[in-house]
Amino acid sequence: MSKTLIIVGVAIVVIGLIYNYLPKGGSFPKLPGDILIKKDNFSFYFPWVTSILVSILFTIIFYLLNKR
Repeated sequence: MSKTLIIVGVAIVVIGLIYNYLPKGGSFPKLPGDILIKKDNFSFYFPWVTSILVSILFTIIFYLLNKR
């Protein structure tokens, strides 16, 4: 359990460092398929394709960590 917590902690630090150096103030790129609605004084952005990709990435990472 402690080894898993250390790995997760290091992953969070690495993600935080990468997020800090991304262009546009640390925002993720807008992928095709993400929902963007703009009206007069209202904008709504729902990154569902990005969410799916992040979910797949975490599933693979946790599968590989659990396989040991």
